[in-house]
Amino acid sequence: MRPIEIFTQLLELIAALAAAPLFLGWVNQCRAWLQNRSAPSLWLPYRGIRKLFHKDAVIAESASRLFRLAPYIVFGAMVVAAGIIPSMGTRLPLTRVADAIALVGLLATARVFMSLAAMDIGTAFGTLGARREMMVGFLAEPALLMVIFVASLISATTALPAITEHLATQSLGLYPSLAFTAVAFLMVLLAENARIPVDNPATHLELTMIHEAMLLEYSARHLALMEWAAALKLFNYACIGFALFIPWGVSTRGSAPSALLASIPLLALKLAAAGVLLALIETVSAKLRVFRAPEFLATAFLFAVLGLLVHLLLGG
Repeated sequence: MRPIEIFTQLLELIAALAAAPLFLGWVNQCRAWLQNRSAPSLWLPYRGIRKLFHKDAVIAESASRLFRLAPYIVFGAMVVAAGIIPSMGTRLPLTRVADAIALVGLLATARVFMSLAAMDIGTAFGTLGARREMMVGFLAEPALLMVIFVASLISATTALPAITEHLATQSLGLYPSLAFTAVAFLMVLLAENARIPVDNPATHLELTMIHEAMLLEYSARHLALMEWAAALKLFNYACIGFALFIPWGVSTRGSAPSALLASIPLLALKLAAAGVLLALIETVSAKLRVFRAPEFLATAFLFAVLGLLVHLLLGG
């Protein structure tokens, strides 16, 4: 294992942990500007996490060990997922034992433990949110797998860094299959991260909330880890999109070590553009009814299947 590989892995993990709340704050700030509202501070997510870590936890008497362990498992799964995604470089030691399929498994593991913890207390809101979360995950995961499958067919590998390196080193060309799968991935990103039109992260209405309903019983450090994990999940999904559809600027195996440092501002620019895009989509979109979410995710799966058919029939 080379020192440059260890440095790349540590740099990406530190960047993910540090930049995830900032990216979430940027999305919220852009959405407020587009809606002609007073924008919250860019550092508000950091302040919220810091404040929660300094509070005393209040746990229900009926809570089991699963309820207490779930925040650490969910947060750890998001951190490991960040180590698999090539956000700045493709020389990642962690990806030797985990590919894109394992990445989807990590995301599913976090969802399962979060849902189990929400049902553990036995409240109506927690159970409602857990059931809705599992419904969204049941429909979103096949679409995400199909998106990754199309990219793996193009690159002849399921390792996400290898896919990114193959696409980044190819001559600039038009891939119709990736265009279809990019639309599908964007729809999955919105659904998996509780964004409009599937869910509204700013609401606490019991008839509409999904993600927030599962966190109502958490407080202090447990809630801080859950909120940090949610920010990491949004950051990870954005980096997956960059790796599959905008891989340029990532440090590859044949590039100089200085290219890794040059990829840091490029990642910041990509995240800034992605934040504006997410805020714009949430501003011009209306919240769907809960029972319309399956139709939304079925459309995402169809776009991914169209991308697969285009690749198989046209080879592009």
